[in-house]
Amino acid sequence: MENKKEMRTWLDDMKLDHPLVIAGPCSAETEEQVLKIAHELKDTDVNYYRAGIWKPRTRPGNFEGVGALGLKWLQKVKAETGMKTCTEVANRNHVELALEHDVDLLWIGARSTVSPFIMQELADALEGTDKIVLVKNPVNPDLALWLGGIERLHSSGIKNLGAIHRGFSTYEKSKYRNIPEWQLAIEFQNKFPDLPLINDPSHITGKRDMVFDVSQTALDLNFDGLMIETHFDPDNAWSDAAQQVTPNALVQMMKDLKIRKESDPEAEYNSELNNLRAQIDVVDNQIIDLLGKRMKVADGIGTLKKQKNVAVLQSKRWNEILGKMVLEGEERGLSEEFILKMFKAIHQESINHQEKIINN
Repeated sequence: MENKKEMRTWLDDMKLDHPLVIAGPCSAETEEQVLKIAHELKDTDVNYYRAGIWKPRTRPGNFEGVGALGLKWLQKVKAETGMKTCTEVANRNHVELALEHDVDLLWIGARSTVSPFIMQELADALEGTDKIVLVKNPVNPDLALWLGGIERLHSSGIKNLGAIHRGFSTYEKSKYRNIPEWQLAIEFQNKFPDLPLINDPSHITGKRDMVFDVSQTALDLNFDGLMIETHFDPDNAWSDAAQQVTPNALVQMMKDLKIRKESDPEAEYNSELNNLRAQIDVVDNQIIDLLGKRMKVADGIGTLKKQKNVAVLQSKRWNEILGKMVLEGEERGLSEEFILKMFKAIHQESINHQEKIINN
């Protein structure tokens, strides 16, 4: 699969003056709920109305969707509001039912993308369709696996393709439900700049009060759109209650988000500059996160040294680290002077942490 301008045709043909917006409840719960949210989103920036019909859950016993019955509710949404509809599919039966009920856009979830077997089954079921098919990143940060899933669909003659960035699972505690790993999404864009890329801030954050900031970062990084879970009564939603926003909150968010437009050479320059600055912000946040993790390890060393009554400063070990880092830095185009200054500062902060523990 090669990058081609034609990859954007389905999105360009919409002639939007704002990013693509996909919104609706995490799960279709009742016909009344689905229609109520749809009517509240009608005549807004929302382009596709989403609702989970089949809900794969991490552990059994939780609500796992209403099933095919919900597809009839989506048909009513289209008939009553004129909105286009979309839902997640995870196997051949889902695909056949969704196509039978004229769902306009299908997306493939992270748990499906992770398996080439599932992706091939879906590619075979969707072969030749003119529906839009979006592929979420796999649960683990593996760009080849993500692109491989899209390539299987492309090989099946599916032309209206795109990707959804929903973040990545991790065993580490984080402020995010799924760590964004923005750098991987940036690499995706570099490889396929014309393949539409949508951000899913709901699943990245897991918290509604963080959705706006992640959405803004995505737009600064030139994402093509947003998928935001929306519910008229989020706190009482049957699934993912904490990350859903109300329709009114979504409308206000769309007004407040800063959209980077490219309309003339100066605007194009500013857009590219903002994009590069956003990439720097992403890396800076990663640096701070890593430094925080390093100091936690230093705290552990301080505790161990206190137990064994060992001195904080270990000169031999420090000189070995410094020499190694200077060589590593040179391979990455970093000057010896910079490496020495940076690691001396890191080392001093580590000593401060250990001394605080030993003297406490």
